[in-house]
Amino acid sequence: MKTLKLSTLALVGAFFFVAQGASAQTATAKKAAAAPAATAATQEAPKNMTPSGITWKEDTHNFGDIEKGKPVSHEFTFKNTTKQTVLITNVKASCGCTATNYTKTPVKPGESATVTATFNAASPGSFTKNVTVTTNDSDVNKILTIKGKVLAPATEAAPVTAPTAN
Repeated sequence: MKTLKLSTLALVGAFFFVAQGASAQTATAKKAAAAPAATAATQEAPKNMTPSGITWKEDTHNFGDIEKGKPVSHEFTFKNTTKQTVLITNVKASCGCTATNYTKTPVKPGESATVTATFNAASPGSFTKNVTVTTNDSDVNKILTIKGKVLAPATEAAPVTAPTAN
């Protein structure tokens, strides 16, 4: 009787493993069949990987040595050298210590526009920060860079007092 129970238990266990394996194979086959459709859906519209046709006056600015606690700004300028109207769709700084502002109106061919980066010099040391600019004429983003060195404020020497006689 004990042998019969063990045999039945072993048979049920074997059946369970076989059923799980078949279920896993079915799920894998369904995923494989759906994969080509998903791949095709993600490749519907080809991306415009040609760099933007706008011309930047500069893409890096070095502030040099700046004082701690005094924000500094630089205005990057570009000219629309394309044959279409360009719109800046997004400007994103690499960290919260850099604020941005930019021309929000459409830029017609031949016109110029700006992107301003303001760095909050909160802690001493060298810095390099990026600002990513996205436009409607290309899927390739433009990276603008600001850099410099924040100087620690000079500390005033404490006045020296002469020892007092008691």
